[in-house]
Amino acid sequence: MRLRCPRNIAKTALLWLSFASWPSHAHSPLQSDGASYWAALLTVIMLGIFWLLYSVGSLLRSPSLSKALLFHSSVLLCAFAVLGPLDEWAETSASAHMLQHMLFMVVIPPMWALSVPLPQFAAATGHWGRALWQPLLKIAAYPLSLAYLHAVMVWFWHTPRFYVLALEHPWWHVVEHICFIVTAALLWWSILNCNERNRSWALLALLFTLMQTGFLGAILTFADSLLYYPTHQLADQQLAGLLMWVPGGLPYLLAAAWLGYCWLNSVAANHKQS
Repeated sequence: MRLRCPRNIAKTALLWLSFASWPSHAHSPLQSDGASYWAALLTVIMLGIFWLLYSVGSLLRSPSLSKALLFHSSVLLCAFAVLGPLDEWAETSASAHMLQHMLFMVVIPPMWALSVPLPQFAAATGHWGRALWQPLLKIAAYPLSLAYLHAVMVWFWHTPRFYVLALEHPWWHVVEHICFIVTAALLWWSILNCNERNRSWALLALLFTLMQTGFLGAILTFADSLLYYPTHQLADQQLAGLLMWVPGGLPYLLAAAWLGYCWLNSVAANHKQS
């Protein structure tokens, strides 16, 4: 059994200490009152448990340095997205709200998938965790079904009624974030860790997700009136649509290109063997 290098643990602790002192220099939901404070506190607890399980598992089953850095960076980025000033800006700016959503759908989840943290979580949770990991791994064998599920969450929370509900009620905002990040994490895991047998389905899932999110982005971009909140600005809503349409589509295109490259290499290898 290999133990994680103490130097890496110290670096991780310094990262979290620097983050802990950051809210004192910028407005954070943790500085709010009432439901906003308690929703933010719950978010901190969930994210802290998530990080702690990985850290304990890393002591029992050490990851590579690159994967560990990728995972810890993604956790810090998630903390910034939900506890930093971006969360406050999202209340009054559609583009800031969309940037937050894009972090939860096309940045943080693929970082988690590429860091492959399951061995660390399994080491930390033992047989108790298997009851959760095994069903999730079975679900991950169906990337197109996960793409449908993620699409339902995207369109559901971008309908005017539920968009405003999440914007005005902190607890529903937490639920919205969980829906985005959980379904996106499952989708990206099934895509980036797919095998040769379901690679074609993973590619189809990427293209479907690219089309449906791009279509939603186009609706927001070309709308000639406000679709969500009366205090938003039309230009800001259009910028939100562009963020989803163009930058938000790049990770799907890159992943599709990578899958296509792997597929061609597999076909060429099989051709040589025959």
